[in-house]
Amino acid sequence: MSEDSDLTHTDPDGSVDMVDVGDKPAVNRRAVAEGTIHLQAETVAAINDTDVSKGDVIATARIGAIQAVKRTWDTIPMCHQIPITNINTSFDIANEKITLMVTVETTAQTGCEMEALNGVTTGLNVIWDMVKSAEKNRDGQYPTTRITDVKVTSKQKGGK
Repeated sequence: MSEDSDLTHTDPDGSVDMVDVGDKPAVNRRAVAEGTIHLQAETVAAINDTDVSKGDVIATARIGAIQAVKRTWDTIPMCHQIPITNINTSFDIANEKITLMVTVETTAQTGCEMEALNGVTTGLNVIWDMVKSAEKNRDGQYPTTRITDVKVTSKQKGGK
């Protein structure tokens, strides 16, 4: 690793190290992430009608996303534990896909984009888990089920 590396989570020797944010001021921060799960049209219709044997898929995915945001520091090794001041989840349900958007807000010394991403991926995984029996084909495969386009769509520092 060269000395002029832009990597922030390494020490001068190139070893993994947590960034010290202790001297930074706490600032209002907001991050938005989204991702999409692609499913069979029949599965999406069942989700929309809350007609899935495991229960209300969207409500459960919302809870899973919120829990994941709050525990990001526990699963991402170099992530700081930050005070989450707000979490918002929204679902866009279309014919053969569901897009989940997670907005996270904090007042902290570091950003919350990892929390937003963690919320999205967990929420989408919850959906997959709850409908996997309907999505599986005779060979035990998931030919149409996939999670795509997970990304941070917005990140703000300062202001409200």
